[in-house]
Amino acid sequence: MWYHGAGNDTERELLTAVIDDFNAAQSECSIAREDFPQAAYNESVIAAALDGSLPDLIDVDGPVMPNWAWAGYLQPLDIDPSAYADFLPGAIGSWNGEVYGLGLWDAAIAMFARKSVLDANGIRIPTLDDPWTFEEFDGILETLQATGDFDYAIDMGMAWTGEWYPYAFSPLLQSFGGDIIDRSDYQSAEGVLNGEEAQAFGEWWQSLFERGLTPGTSQDGADRETGFIDGRYALQWNGNWAGLGALEAFGDDMLYLPAPDFGHGPKIGAASWQFAVSSTSENPECANAFIEFAIDDKYLASFSEGIGLIPSTPSAAALTQNYASGGPLEVFFELSNQQGVIRPPTPAYLNAAVVFEKALADIANGADVLTALDAAVDEIDADIEANGGYTG
Repeated sequence: MWYHGAGNDTERELLTAVIDDFNAAQSECSIAREDFPQAAYNESVIAAALDGSLPDLIDVDGPVMPNWAWAGYLQPLDIDPSAYADFLPGAIGSWNGEVYGLGLWDAAIAMFARKSVLDANGIRIPTLDDPWTFEEFDGILETLQATGDFDYAIDMGMAWTGEWYPYAFSPLLQSFGGDIIDRSDYQSAEGVLNGEEAQAFGEWWQSLFERGLTPGTSQDGADRETGFIDGRYALQWNGNWAGLGALEAFGDDMLYLPAPDFGHGPKIGAASWQFAVSSTSENPECANAFIEFAIDDKYLASFSEGIGLIPSTPSAAALTQNYASGGPLEVFFELSNQQGVIRPPTPAYLNAAVVFEKALADIANGADVLTALDAAVDEIDADIEANGGYTG
């Protein structure tokens, strides 16, 4: 097995426990793990796939999985669907009608806020059933900025780059009615990334920076980490992995709120790392058996307790301190379940994600919205065409 978590002592200990239990529970299979730094992991897998030296088991980031399946690096899982029937949608890696990966956890984004701040400004607390509307949310940002109590009304996290952009920001585009790629056939971005809805999103996105409501692309990483807790940002768009730190700072005043509804339903990103079986595995039965063993609720719960992410099933969540009923992060499970949308499950996503990031950064920095979106569409469509539509 290859794993991306070198340097993460907690993950290594948790995964070691699962492997040790599996090896002790039967005599037909033995799992040995090799760890890689996350920054070098994908390149290592691709190189091994090209020279035919992949191990039996690998883990793969959810949005990357369709590309690796299309490229022939992975084989569909041979696990009864009843074993993952209760999984959060984002923890199931599907492409082309087949399941290729299963994850022990998912992650979710919420609007971080303080009840005292909202109350002081006459702002209602939204719920999953009644989220803020577009007009309401935009007005809230203006109200909070006008108080003069904060450097910025909201922190969108512009210090973070790479996968953060499509994970955190493309759901906002989708809530406007656009998308990165047309999901009807995944053959083009035309109309969804540069249509009227996408242009409306782009204009609003750019206005956040023009109006000084959020830090721009030059935001310092330290400010991203501490600005909300230090009281310099009124709101923050952030993930459940940061939830406990904010809770420690603000206690009962801390709120994790659902995404606003920009017109086509509130949406947040979904899908994280998943276990998969390589296409060249000489022991696929053992590889599948290990994955089925690892998705037992007790392991889902232990990973959640150790690394703070969302267990893949409600029954595993009930075993945890943070996500059980009444737990401090309980809301994130339902945020993931009700608002989570996976990034476009297509091999074209790897290129499209990079293109999308550049377009949003350019727009944030003042580029003409339609010009930036049209250029992104052209680049995404050219890649799809160059790869034969990524079919088969």
